[in-house]
Amino acid sequence: MRAAVVTAFGGPEAVEIVETTVPEPGARQIRIKVAAAVLNPADAGVRAGVFGGAGKRLGLGWDVAGTVDAAGVAAGWTVGEQVVGLSYGVAKSLGTHADYVVVDADAVAVAPASVDAVHAATVPLNALTAAQALDLLALEAGQSLLVTGAAGAVGAYAVQLAVRRGLAVTALAREGDEEFVRSLGAGRFVSGSGEIAPGSVDAVLDAAILGERALEWVRDGGVFVGVIPHAQPASVRGVRTDAVEVAADGARLAELVALVDEGVLTTRVAETFPLVDVVKAHARLGEGGVRGRLVLVP
Repeated sequence: MRAAVVTAFGGPEAVEIVETTVPEPGARQIRIKVAAAVLNPADAGVRAGVFGGAGKRLGLGWDVAGTVDAAGVAAGWTVGEQVVGLSYGVAKSLGTHADYVVVDADAVAVAPASVDAVHAATVPLNALTAAQALDLLALEAGQSLLVTGAAGAVGAYAVQLAVRRGLAVTALAREGDEEFVRSLGAGRFVSGSGEIAPGSVDAVLDAAILGERALEWVRDGGVFVGVIPHAQPASVRGVRTDAVEVAADGARLAELVALVDEGVLTTRVAETFPLVDVVKAHARLGEGGVRGRLVLVP
C-alpha cells in the first residue's frame, strides 16, 4: 500500500509517498480502508521537525474517514461499517495519509450520515479539540467566551459548541469572515484586537495562538485555554491558564458526529488532493488563507 511519510525534516518536498506493508490490526484494533484524510497544521509540524523524531520514519495524518476492512479480537466493529476516527500521535510510523490505517477500536465512531467521507474526515481532530478545550474551560451557561481564530477549523467548531452550551460568544476573526462566524451563532464579532477591552471576558479559547495578547482580555480570576499542549502563557491576575492536548475518544466523537447530522456542527472542505499530490497539498497549506480543511483522497 501507499503511505505519506517523512524521513528527513524540511518543507513540503520532504514528504514522500512510499510503498509499505498493509498493517494488521491487533486486539481491540481495526483496520480502515481510507476514503479521506485531512491535512492538518500538526502534519506540517511533524514534517518540519517541530515535534522531534529525527532519524525515524514518521507517518502523517490524524483524521480518517473510511470503511472497516479488518477487525482484531474484541474490536467490536464489523467489516464494511463506515467510520470516522482519530489516529493520535506525532511519532507514529504510519498515519492516516495512506491507503489503509490501523487505529484503536475505541478511537472510532460511526460516520455521519448527512455528509460524504471527505467532509466527515474534517470532524475527528478539530471537533474533538474544540470540545475538549471547552471542557477545560469549564464555563457555565451565560458566561462570556472569546474565541480567537473563530473562522478556523478548531475555532469554528468551538463557536458552535460554545453557543450550544449557552455561552455568550465573541468571535475574533478577519473582517471578511464576519458573515460566516455570525452564521455559527457568535453573538459578537470583532476583527481587530483593539476592539477588545482588557479584562472584558470570562474566558478565552485561543485557537489563533495569540498567547499573552489574548490573555490580557480575560478578567481577573478567569480562564485561558490554548490549543498547543504545554505552551500556554503563565498565569497572571489569578487567571487559570491551560492548553488542550486532544485525546482519542470514540464515544465523544460519536456525540460530535450526531451534532453534524443534526446540523449543529458545520463541516468545511477547502480543497481536495489525490494522495499522490500530498506535496502540493502541503505547499497549499503553507501558503495560508485556507478556509476549511485540505483533504487527501487515496
